[in-house]
Amino acid sequence: MGRPDKKPGSVAKIIPLGGLDAIGKNMTVFECDGDIILDDAGLMFPDDDHPGIDLILPDYTYVLQNAHRLKGIFITHGHEDHTGSLPYLYKDLDRPVPIYGTKLTLGLIEGKFAEHRIKNAKLVEVKPGDKVKLGCIEAEFFAVNHSIPGAVGIFYQTPAGNILHTGDFKLDQTPVDGVNTDFAALSRFNRIGVDLLLSDSTNSMNRTFTPSEAEVGKVLGPIIAQAKGRVIVASFASHIHRLQQICDAAVASGRKVVVTGRSMIQNTEIARRLGYLRIDDENLVDAYDLKGIPPEKIVVMCTGSQGEPLSALSRIAGGSHKTVGIEEGDTVIISATPVPGNEKSVTRIVNMLAKVGADVYDKRRAMVHVSGHASAEELKLLLSIVRPVHFMPVHGEAVHLRAHAKLAEETGVRREDIYILENGESLELSDKGVRFGETVQSGVVFVDGNSVGDTSQTVLDDRASLGAEGFAVVAAAVSMGQRKLQGRVQVEMRGITGGDDPYLLEDAEGAATATLRRQLSGSTSPKDMRRAVRDTLLSLLWERTKQRPMVVVSILDV
Repeated sequence: MGRPDKKPGSVAKIIPLGGLDAIGKNMTVFECDGDIILDDAGLMFPDDDHPGIDLILPDYTYVLQNAHRLKGIFITHGHEDHTGSLPYLYKDLDRPVPIYGTKLTLGLIEGKFAEHRIKNAKLVEVKPGDKVKLGCIEAEFFAVNHSIPGAVGIFYQTPAGNILHTGDFKLDQTPVDGVNTDFAALSRFNRIGVDLLLSDSTNSMNRTFTPSEAEVGKVLGPIIAQAKGRVIVASFASHIHRLQQICDAAVASGRKVVVTGRSMIQNTEIARRLGYLRIDDENLVDAYDLKGIPPEKIVVMCTGSQGEPLSALSRIAGGSHKTVGIEEGDTVIISATPVPGNEKSVTRIVNMLAKVGADVYDKRRAMVHVSGHASAEELKLLLSIVRPVHFMPVHGEAVHLRAHAKLAEETGVRREDIYILENGESLELSDKGVRFGETVQSGVVFVDGNSVGDTSQTVLDDRASLGAEGFAVVAAAVSMGQRKLQGRVQVEMRGITGGDDPYLLEDAEGAATATLRRQLSGSTSPKDMRRAVRDTLLSLLWERTKQRPMVVVSILDV
């Protein structure tokens, strides 16, 4: 049961639209007595299972259907898995809904909005300790430590009860920017009463403490100082704390810093302008001004830590970067851990660099990266401080959510008070406690070039089939009036084992011709003819090649 000060009949709903099936695309709806707040609006980057896809967004149809009740959007920090879908959502809304975030968070959002030519955004800066009341929902922002400055958690107070969302966090006691997770605020929320805790599950399977970001600086410094040639460091462009440590190490070793990669350039400019990245102009060199500077006097900060094919590091490794080269004796530091699904891409780039003769460092060789997320012992400590009545793990795959649920049990949360949801499911908080609510539309939206939401899973399956099995095209001209074949049936094959074998092509054309003639001798429709030819060709190709390619049949009535 909840506290006696709750308003009878009032209900607060928590509806995650993203972030509970994967690492990324975080988006949660908070709803109370008709008022709606959106907490984060992130995206996820595609892996090999999504050929041709640029970005993956959460399906925010529910938000659009209820846009007239949307009072505001709260953003916990500036990483793209929490901000990336904002430009797409904002363009779909019928009015400029206010977006609340800290200075750097809003600066990064403003940069993204400029790319999307959004000029009417209402951006409202908040600081840790600020309170914002929208409708019947009051939100208090509190500082948390993460891998980017300006990260916050949010404490929601509603007539139906209080909800605490940690956002992404860790309990780093030696933070690079001196900002700790606010234990005093967490203790105060405990005294007020936390009816439901939503907490970051990303690192819940790591049973220890997450090392301090400062430890990375202690490793990067000597590597950069002792390197013989140029040093190239690949990192996430939004990992501002890491970029600061790279710059500090470069300057300490007498090197100039070069920034390359579109998002890296944009984020460093924003972070410097807002005072979150400190490096003097004299220690920065434009990538086009490298000529004449000895390699041993250069540190390159670039994108590509995830092996992205078009990233700066990938182009450097392949020798196609316009201004930055790589040669034997250079040092490359991959200051990140591959996101699940990107391991092969990262390994490919590491091997390309090794073939050139570069000395490559990654997390396996030295502590050149630590996570920005709390591990199990930190998660348990936060649970012990907050003492929530109910608990809902968020931000992770199913395995992370279940591991976090177990940690909550270890700290005293009753099993029946722990809720593991899927995207689209909801919880309802009231004076009677917590229960499952309705399920709303959820899922994913694919960004494919300029197309948003038009690419279906069927299209992706077709692309995967084309890549794995190849395709065949059958072209034939017929006279439907005379029920006769006109000319020769032609078959073209691509990506099929033996597809250039003249005997296989001849047999395929013969089988397609025989099938068409049989179909024309009856009253079969063109649609049924195409299906019959397709089935015939699939059967032949499976028998001869053990492949099931995509078969496209074109029948022209002449």
